[in-house]
Amino acid sequence: MSDDFGMSGDDLEQMYQEVILEAARDPHGKAHFAPDLTQENDDATGQSSLDQGEASVRRNHEYCETGQSHQFNPTCGDEATIRVEVSQDEPHRIEQLEWDGHGCSISQASLSVMTDLVEGKTVDEAMNLGATFHKLMESRGKGLADEAENEQLEDAVVFRGVSKYPMRIKCALLGWEGMKDAVAKALASQDKTSAGEAD
Repeated sequence: MSDDFGMSGDDLEQMYQEVILEAARDPHGKAHFAPDLTQENDDATGQSSLDQGEASVRRNHEYCETGQSHQFNPTCGDEATIRVEVSQDEPHRIEQLEWDGHGCSISQASLSVMTDLVEGKTVDEAMNLGATFHKLMESRGKGLADEAENEQLEDAVVFRGVSKYPMRIKCALLGWEGMKDAVAKALASQDKTSAGEAD
């Protein structure tokens, strides 16, 4: 039995696995600001590398607010810290997304693909993509019936096969959960800043 691509299910699964492995080998958006460096910098300067990193980001993009979220998947040992810059102007836009962490190929590839998908998008667009990716992860390997949703997810559709394995779904969703949390923190920080300016 072949699918819409004219490929057998096994061939398509193999292609998806190759895309995931390639994204894990050459991850987009990966930076180095992990907490393991924080201790060394705390001792030397009294300021953590995370604080320094956020300060430098703000200097480069003063019209943005930074939000950061640390995510951990105890089942697999995946760990990632996701940092976003969200523009202060409406509509709020994710101007930059970077992450640091380690884990299985699925979590690393998902972070990489997510970075490509959401960077430059409005917050609403990014949240819609996150909801669609969640829907894909709930499909139990069937994928999405809506062709428009498949097109929106671009390379993220390769995670369709992952949705067959409940223990692996958490790996694929790790970065997406971190992105949502980091964006929420950036927006909350903007609200506080705006409230302070109004006083």
